[in-house]
Amino acid sequence: MPRDYYEILGVPRTASADEIKKAHRKLVRKYHPDVNKNNAKSTEQFKEVQEAYDVLSDPQKRQNYDQFGHAGVNAGAAPGEGGDPFAAYRHARSGRGGGRTWQANPNVTVEDFDFGGAGGASGNFSDVFEQLFGGRAGAGMGGRAGVGGGRGGAQRAQPAPQRGEDVEHPVTLTFEQAARGTMLPLQINRDGKVETIEIKIPAGVKDGSRIRIKGRGQQANGQPGDLYIITAVQPHAYFRRDGLDVYIEAPISVYDALLGAKVQVPTLDGPVTVTVPAGTSGGAKLRIKGRGIERGGEKGDQYVQVRVMVPKGLDGEDRAVVEKLAGKHPVTVSPPWS
Repeated sequence: MPRDYYEILGVPRTASADEIKKAHRKLVRKYHPDVNKNNAKSTEQFKEVQEAYDVLSDPQKRQNYDQFGHAGVNAGAAPGEGGDPFAAYRHARSGRGGGRTWQANPNVTVEDFDFGGAGGASGNFSDVFEQLFGGRAGAGMGGRAGVGGGRGGAQRAQPAPQRGEDVEHPVTLTFEQAARGTMLPLQINRDGKVETIEIKIPAGVKDGSRIRIKGRGQQANGQPGDLYIITAVQPHAYFRRDGLDVYIEAPISVYDALLGAKVQVPTLDGPVTVTVPAGTSGGAKLRIKGRGIERGGEKGDQYVQVRVMVPKGLDGEDRAVVEKLAGKHPVTVSPPWS
């Protein structure tokens, strides 16, 4: 027996639309396949949550479910039947009849791409109208012989288009994926059907960035809503981001700091050798131009912060050498608080 949708979302039957939405967001973050990789149980729970939310977030579906249970969810005439000639149009626009999944064009950024009728339907009202009535969309329902009986071409009023609900989908990215961009396959629940799509994450997104994908939200009787990808960026073992710049700490010996040296350091695009000038102090920053974060045609730099390591366990002879060096080359230290 199917589980109760309210029980799945963990809300009472009197829950408001906002309470249902908050519960859905919390469970999506908990069971999402990106968070629970290779966990078949979590994937099934994710699908269950999406199915429950699809019904309870729609006022008409929720009313049917409250009155008739699971049987009421699928109640109603088939597309094109039951006296509603526009049902087939709405069915085609929702993408439920096609069964196809959408594959992104990697050369198109998600912010600018209008997905239109992706999902198995052309989305062209004239095409659907012609299939239903054999006429043109602008002809009017009564303007064709045999439809209106030739009574002056009276038109049947069309329902006002409704915009579908926007959908938020969290994804987890590595530091490198966020910095340089990537393509990600995603599973989304759209109008009760799980679709697999591939989206482009643009370079330079941050933790908490929102990427808008037009027309991939829930489908209502007219215009579809949008899909918003919410990014969570994992911290890196040694890279740190500051705006478009990347910082990394490089330990060097006191001898390299005194005499100068060449040190190999990692960057987002592979290792680079930097020159440590003689006499470099701890905390100094060495700049590697153009190896930072890319975003909107701009590119930051990478900075190597030097950390000087000193030897331990000096004996009397060693101390004498250091004292002689200190006397010959004194260093004046001026703290910022002095």
